Amino acid sequence: MADNKAKVLSVNNLVVNFKTDNGIVKAVRDVSFDLYQGETLCIVGESGSGKSVTSKAIMGILSHNAIIANGNIIYRGENLLEVSEEEFYKIRGHKIGMIFQDPLSALNPIVKIGKQITEATLINSDKLKLMYNDLISDDLIRYKNTLAKMNIEIDTEKKKLDAFILEAKTKEGLSSEKKAKLREEIKQRKADYKQLVKDTKAKYMGKAKELKAVLGETQKKAKKQVAEYKTQVNAEHKAKISELKSQLSAAKSDEEVKNIKKAIAEADEDHINKLKITKAEAKRRALEIMREVGIPEPEKRYKQYPFEFSGGMRQRIVIAIALTASPEILICDEPTTALDVTIQAQILELINRIKAERKLSCIFITHDLGVVANMADRVAVMYAGKIVEYGTSDEIFYDPRHPYTWALLSSIPDVDSKERLEAIPGTPPNMIYPPKGDAFAARSKYAMNIDYREQPPYFKVSDTHYAATWLLDPHAPKVEMPKIVSERIRISLEEDYNERA
Repeated sequence: MADNKAKVLSVNNLVVNFKTDNGIVKAVRDVSFDLYQGETLCIVGESGSGKSVTSKAIMGILSHNAIIANGNIIYRGENLLEVSEEEFYKIRGHKIGMIFQDPLSALNPIVKIGKQITEATLINSDKLKLMYNDLISDDLIRYKNTLAKMNIEIDTEKKKLDAFILEAKTKEGLSSEKKAKLREEIKQRKADYKQLVKDTKAKYMGKAKELKAVLGETQKKAKKQVAEYKTQVNAEHKAKISELKSQLSAAKSDEEVKNIKKAIAEADEDHINKLKITKAEAKRRALEIMREVGIPEPEKRYKQYPFEFSGGMRQRIVIAIALTASPEILICDEPTTALDVTIQAQILELINRIKAERKLSCIFITHDLGVVANMADRVAVMYAGKIVEYGTSDEIFYDPRHPYTWALLSSIPDVDSKERLEAIPGTPPNMIYPPKGDAFAARSKYAMNIDYREQPPYFKVSDTHYAATWLLDPHAPKVEMPKIVSERIRISLEEDYNERA
């Protein structure tokens, strides 16, 4: 699929840490993946594996204690980790939409759903303001991005310094000599940080001053252009109404009067629509999207509160809100977790249909491999902040290679398999102190000595399939996948063959 599709998003070597009272949590560790036009990439893993943190980094909604220590997220040629909030405002929701896992928490319980669906549309209802913002957008973004890059560089180094100091304070059992050496290192790092702030400001402020001057000229031209457009629209409307009123005074029949009055009303409405999005227009769009996501009687439901809807219907509302700005990328963060199995299937089918109709690219996050079986084009399996296996849907389900992927597949209930389900033993590691080698080694019955000493590299299974496990090393002993997994693959392949036959 990757060969003939355009790349719409690229995450490269992303590292996200969180500063906490107990230490630095290494939540995402060197994660890379691409998203292609029209495909669904599913990111699968247990709670705490880093799936949601990755998606929040893409959306620019990480919490204040997050430290992006490395990597970039490229969208339309720009690194989203370096853009200003002004530019992210145009991207978040408008270009990249997100559906959260708990629809009841995502919706305001005391606001009618119609108002919640139309809120974003009405906030951006002033077409003259939108026109002005579009005219100055490029120069404004260049100026703001320059300041943002400066502040991000300074802020990142500050967070790294704070993280180093925090880790230093939590170290125990140090000798007096080592403590003194650590104090000297902290002192030096603080001095280095002060110099970095000075150098970084010197590097960016001259360029920012030039860009601000250019922006000022652009703003003057934009104001003039918007004023001219408004004058033109008002003049055209005035001339149209004047002509219709002349026709009205000369009308000779009731039918003619009725038609002319209707034309006057339509001209007034057209005039308003050229200047702003009215509440009536916003409502019409909302009702249209409500029908699209399968909400029955939208005119009635438009006036109801979230508590008057079932869990499945609330999730449809959240999907409708995400679709109002017509994004090209949709991130679904476990959107079926709070729903029963029957409703899960309906929501997955809805997302698949909308994705196909709107030609969306989709990142689907879940902890359940069974949920994504019929909707994933490619699958990334995450564990302890790393992608441990990456491949097409068929490769992950029919030729899994990582013990963690085997464990996930072994724990999915299946009516056809007679083998006993296998629970994954133990718990995920404490990511304040991530394991030195393969993070899954302590829970894997296939672990070798090297798994506890070194992180495995990605071994290539095919051009589209990679797995980070020492079991794929040429020197590793041959290990068969669990019988429950191989049996399920055999049954699935037989069913596929019988269907084709």
